[in-house]
Amino acid sequence: MIFGNKVIEKPLRWAMVGGGYGSQIGYIHRSAALRDFNFELLAGAFDVDPQKGKEFGVQMHVDSDRCYPDYKTMFAEDVKRPDGIQAVSIATPNGTHYEICKAALEAGLHVVCEKPLCFTSTEAEELAALADKNNKVIGITYGYSGHQMIEQAREMVADGALGEIRIINMQFAHGFHNVAVEANTASTKWRVDPKIAGPSYVLGDIGTHPLYLSEVIAPNLKIKRLMCSRQSFVKSRAPLEDNAYTIMEYDTGAVGTVWSCAVDAGSMHGQKIRIIGEKASLEWWDEHPNQLRYEVQNKPAQVLERGMGYLAPQAIAEDRIGAGHPEGLFEAWANLYRRFAMAMVAKDNKQETDFWYPDVKAGMEGVRWVENCVRSADDGGIWIDYK
Repeated sequence: MIFGNKVIEKPLRWAMVGGGYGSQIGYIHRSAALRDFNFELLAGAFDVDPQKGKEFGVQMHVDSDRCYPDYKTMFAEDVKRPDGIQAVSIATPNGTHYEICKAALEAGLHVVCEKPLCFTSTEAEELAALADKNNKVIGITYGYSGHQMIEQAREMVADGALGEIRIINMQFAHGFHNVAVEANTASTKWRVDPKIAGPSYVLGDIGTHPLYLSEVIAPNLKIKRLMCSRQSFVKSRAPLEDNAYTIMEYDTGAVGTVWSCAVDAGSMHGQKIRIIGEKASLEWWDEHPNQLRYEVQNKPAQVLERGMGYLAPQAIAEDRIGAGHPEGLFEAWANLYRRFAMAMVAKDNKQETDFWYPDVKAGMEGVRWVENCVRSADDGGIWIDYK
């Protein structure tokens, strides 16, 4: 269990690009990063409007002279200081991620980036090579993977509790964009603009979340081929989709599906993953993240609860409060930021790590999956080999 014990010697000197006034995701980043005193917010380029960015930064107790007008100025100037930043989080619209991440790595900074990491596999490979060359970490905020019951599912699959994995059903299907809310909501407007959002809407924005959960829980499964169909039920969103179905075949013979949807009217969040093996199944739903449903054939279903002694040690290690008390998204993100910090310090000290976290490879795989889904859908929803 985490009691706030120090896991690195000194907090990493940290900055943000974006995440200013009105940014829900910026608040989540700060709450998670600052939770365990592994990061210290010292600088930022918080808004495209320099004055608004400075006002916001000062409210966050950042010195006004370190509230920069843009990320280029921050990377050029702040790293010269004896107390210059060591890491930066990117909480900006999709179309800016590649250039900001590249600039941060070239400035010698570790990066935590919102997904998608970029728009193409070529760009992702370039960023991965640059991170490796400069000995830096790129962390991707697949925040739901920080929930402890995902770790429990991973351990149960690895221990053979389910037997051979046959089927993985995934969905992230909410209903909040069942009409054209983007007409009056800036945070949605850019998500349905191909110039800013990239080649997809729901596939990249929400579909990659349960996909990454499947990669954590069953890391040995590799996609062999897939077929995708995507729709724009709110016609003004075309060519970007607000609904998509993806069917996948894995190299083991297992199969998987991902339903990515923003028009599931009445659904609150609707992110679920069900792992089906030859002996038993597991199901996790992010609206009830403290529970994991375990169903063994011919036995009563069990609901495993976060924080209990019968769980795997790895699933208890990042508990932040005793069993029975609910933990949520902020705790999950804090668990990931804790891992990001440990990975960054290990990288600086040229040490190996023995824990997983959503790293640059996870970011690359998300970009690759979206590329393949779009290619299949735009070719008529055909089966394609996974490239």
